[in-house]
Amino acid sequence: MVEPLLLACISINLWGSLLSSSQVQEMSFLKDIFIDNEAHFMVLIVQSSSTFSELFGYTACRQLLQMFISIIFFHVSEYILALVFHGKSNVSFKSLLISKHYALAMICSLIEYLIEIYFFPGLKEYWWISNFGLAMVVLGEIIRKLAIVTAGQAFTHLIKVYHEENHQLVTNGIYRFVRHPGYCGFFIWSVGTQIMLCNPISTAAFTVVVWKFFSGRIPYEEFFLKQFFGSDYEDYMRKVPSGIPLVR
Repeated sequence: MVEPLLLACISINLWGSLLSSSQVQEMSFLKDIFIDNEAHFMVLIVQSSSTFSELFGYTACRQLLQMFISIIFFHVSEYILALVFHGKSNVSFKSLLISKHYALAMICSLIEYLIEIYFFPGLKEYWWISNFGLAMVVLGEIIRKLAIVTAGQAFTHLIKVYHEENHQLVTNGIYRFVRHPGYCGFFIWSVGTQIMLCNPISTAAFTVVVWKFFSGRIPYEEFFLKQFFGSDYEDYMRKVPSGIPLVR
């Protein structure tokens, strides 16, 4: 944009040597307009560059990069582990665990982040909060992956309503401490992603929505587990917490 304006000014100077005085004045007026437009354009470029650098400075780049890496690693590793334990013929892209509601929630959290870092950039500078969220993401990932590896073929993304031969009651490893480490890990991970971004609204929303989902899913799943394993599972329930706060 700047080069055409300069070329226009040079052309006006060349034409000025061939025109009458009145025409020269008109051409001079046009030259002033071009110069003013060029100055305004340069100011806009500087202001835009300043705003862009503030919006996507070190804080935003680091926090958003951590977020994208966390999401990609979580879903790709889920798919790979599903392939390892269940085989390619029994695995679909649903094993990536990306639903419409999940995608919408993540998009909303990114929108909140961009709005807040533009209008309230200081809100994102609480690095002890962001780092605590990052630690939650790592912890949640470890807990969930330990659950998958420990359970092996017994771990599925869908609730089993019929007992299968390879579906055994797993009470060793991470399952000694929580009955549903997969749910526990995802709960910690999902809330941690929002704390990592210093998103107060999404942190509250994710906490409530994910907790509500698991508070309904766990009793439903355990209804079938008690049918499959009888008193063994009931004893296990009494001794080991669910892994989700306030869900017995």
